[in-house]
Amino acid sequence: MAEKNIKSEIHRVFELQKKFKWSLRQTTAQERREKLKKLKEKIFAESENLYQALWQDYKKPREEADLAEVLPTIAEIHDTIKNLPDWMRPKVVETPIHLGTARSEIHYEPLGQTLIIAPWNYPFNLSMAPLISAIAAGNTVMLKPSEMAPHTAEFLNRILKDLFYEEEVAVFQGDVSVSTELLKLPFDHMFFTGAPNIGKVVMKAAAEHLSVCTLELGGKSPAIVENTADIREAGKRIAWGKWVNAGQTCIAPDYVLVSEDKKIALIDAIHDTVKSFYGQTPIEWRNSPDLCRIVNRRHFDRVKGLLDDAKKKGAQVAFGADTDEHDNYISPTVITDIAEGSKILEEEIFGPLLPIVTYRHLDEALEYVRRGEKPLALYIFSSSESTVENVLRNTAAGGTSVNDCLMQFVNPKLPFGGSNNSGIGRYHGYHGFKCFSHERAVFKQSRLFNPMQIFYPPYGGSFRETFQKFIRHIM
Repeated sequence: MAEKNIKSEIHRVFELQKKFKWSLRQTTAQERREKLKKLKEKIFAESENLYQALWQDYKKPREEADLAEVLPTIAEIHDTIKNLPDWMRPKVVETPIHLGTARSEIHYEPLGQTLIIAPWNYPFNLSMAPLISAIAAGNTVMLKPSEMAPHTAEFLNRILKDLFYEEEVAVFQGDVSVSTELLKLPFDHMFFTGAPNIGKVVMKAAAEHLSVCTLELGGKSPAIVENTADIREAGKRIAWGKWVNAGQTCIAPDYVLVSEDKKIALIDAIHDTVKSFYGQTPIEWRNSPDLCRIVNRRHFDRVKGLLDDAKKKGAQVAFGADTDEHDNYISPTVITDIAEGSKILEEEIFGPLLPIVTYRHLDEALEYVRRGEKPLALYIFSSSESTVENVLRNTAAGGTSVNDCLMQFVNPKLPFGGSNNSGIGRYHGYHGFKCFSHERAVFKQSRLFNPMQIFYPPYGGSFRETFQKFIRHIM
């Protein structure tokens, strides 16, 4: 579609949704649930087409698509359908005694027109999750899927067109120029998932209109393996969390901190796990149907550049480092002895490279984490409850799994989101419903009696005495 046409289409649909949002906010919980039920049925009916789209975009295995794209989406829909009537119901809160018999409530109302800009790494799941929350809260949605996963973007466009009129949900495909045009509009809520540097652009655009802004970003998420951890299990779980989706996961372990005397055992455990996952040899890894590819050549070059820079500065490859630019393939790779100043220790990797950093005392590991920006995730492997609590108290992160990886994302009852550089706001389940809702304070005073009227003007000589008695009474 020509640039002029896409611009006019964006503005046309925006105006349609601007009018429709007032009708949409009147919808009941049951009406919204029915929409979500139809969405769930559509996903199941179209699953083969979804698998094909994800394979065409970056050779994502169908089983991995089920686990990382379909399952979280279906779980989100199920949890929302089950609980939406309760979420929407006004919540009665306590009214202070000095306000008499008044009733105080919190009403959840739609924010209105929402924009969702989705990423390429989980192009279905990370489009659907905020969309489900937006629908549940009664909002209109303009969805911009990533152009880096074009087949999945077209799949989203087709199924959502089948389910929704454009005045409620509309999909706009295209490159950065489409996102730029969308960001010029005064949405009530902008929801972005992606890199921190682009998140800053979105936040600036939101500030122009004082739009509510939710940013789901990333960063360098550490995994701390403490001395009491089960090294074999830690290695297995870190390996899975790192190489699912070829490491292109915002909450993947970005690097591992392990004590010096456990380093070799951990590397062996990770290596053994990779061989059990993908085959005994690097050639078998490359031919494994269970290992997807880097999304495109640009990202391949970026990740390989991190590896080359680290090796040039003296880093050692424990295993891996096999690459093929024609297939956007980089093998599972562990590197050690990395020099300070190496890019791989400074930039989010977002790929299948795993640096191992050693420490002598746990305090050194905690200080290492604190020197960087707050990560989106932090992983702790330990058999000591006191150590786990120590790490939690002395670090900050968007979310944490203890003795596992990625699982804090999967439970729809847990809020998901970052802190500062790793994000602003949180969603999933009830937290997603609240993310796309305005909590409206409603105070209902008695028609017959208002105790505060004793303080109405004129302020006579008795005002101070009456007020002091009143304060003493309520305290």
